[in-house]
Amino acid sequence: MQTRVFTGPTVPRYIYPFDLRRQPHLETDVVVIGSGSAGLSAALAAAELGAEVVLLTKATLTESNTTYAQGGVAAVLDEEHREADDSIDLHVEDTVTAGAGMCDNEVVHDIIAGGVEAIEFLQAHGCNFDLADNNEIALTREGGHSARRILHANGDATGKEITRSLGQAVEARDNITVLNGCYVLDLLDDDGRIVGVIYSRKGVRSAVIAKTTIMATGGSGRVFRETSNPPIATGDGLAIAYRAGAQLCDLEFVQFHPTTLYIAGKPRYLITEAMRGEGAHLVNHRGERFMPNYHEKAELAPRDIVSRAIISEISKTDFPHVWLDATHLPSNFVRERFPTIYRTCHALEIDITKDWIPVHPSAHYHCGGVLSDAQGITSVDGLLVAGELACTGLHGANRLASNSILESLVMGLRAGRIAAERDKPYERTRIVAEPPGHELEDIDISDIIRSA
Repeated sequence: MQTRVFTGPTVPRYIYPFDLRRQPHLETDVVVIGSGSAGLSAALAAAELGAEVVLLTKATLTESNTTYAQGGVAAVLDEEHREADDSIDLHVEDTVTAGAGMCDNEVVHDIIAGGVEAIEFLQAHGCNFDLADNNEIALTREGGHSARRILHANGDATGKEITRSLGQAVEARDNITVLNGCYVLDLLDDDGRIVGVIYSRKGVRSAVIAKTTIMATGGSGRVFRETSNPPIATGDGLAIAYRAGAQLCDLEFVQFHPTTLYIAGKPRYLITEAMRGEGAHLVNHRGERFMPNYHEKAELAPRDIVSRAIISEISKTDFPHVWLDATHLPSNFVRERFPTIYRTCHALEIDITKDWIPVHPSAHYHCGGVLSDAQGITSVDGLLVAGELACTGLHGANRLASNSILESLVMGLRAGRIAAERDKPYERTRIVAEPPGHELEDIDISDIIRSA
């Protein structure tokens, strides 16, 4: 069920020469690459067990795919706080159905069962979820889910709240060093074992030597023209791991989010699936609601089905997008439940309580990645992965809505704890890379990430 890719003979091990005997570097127990929910939770988990941690982030501590996640975290809470008809087994069933039969059922159950601990971890670190009238955690429903099990924060700004709370917790730890603005170039290995990274920061190439390396570099949405991902999501983590010999898996499975704001010349802003979960309808350019013609769950069908249906309607009507209609919902409810979307659209002269929202599918999430188990352990000694970069078998061919942050937290916690408990020696002076065929004067980082 899984397609594995191995390092090819034409791929250079390192993309430029170096000698750590002459390279500025730090030494630590654990180095974490990435500051989304997976990286932040991994860093905290390792630090709370006493490990010294260095966290490298490409931009800033608060810039990641997690920050832009609107919908929430899918988790089956304890019996007192979940919906009466919900269960872990039902969440597993929904996940496997959405994954089109390509999921690893054992992994699915294992990760979903970690949901309660993940939510407790967030709350312990100051994450404030929205509450219902009875002062219990408010739950909503998204496409593919059979019950209301999505926790959200600040209406439609869940990711921002998670990043805020975990980021503040990271900054409060004396044994976590955060380095912003780092572009990681390669993993370092000593006789096949990963012992750290080499990176560029402010034009200076440096290294971090570590007993264990955790990669949580996120997705690759920016390789697509239509994408909901921020500019940092360039997929370089895949290439870095590939050069180090890691097995990659299911790279062809890229999930498209059905509804991103579609206005010529404007960013493709995500319109959360939770809007459809609360009753918004998709209509084509003729004003016809079309999803009931494609699936029994209509707008709450899995994302791949909704995305294909939208493209089909675009083709039939010869119009560049479809519309999301929330005008039949109470105006106050729409403004209070989706404040960020309301403000964003209002700035573009769209009142979502009165106007239809122009939407189009966009690349959103990479279901494939670096092959690992549910603990984040990869095929390469000393390398752990977590979050969107990892391919555990949870998502199969198509991710169930809001399972991503759940997976990131569960795997981040596990990877961080495993890393903190490892104690293997390393010898930094032996790590030398010869020039790959010719001497390189310098490396153009902006060219590599296609930001120029």
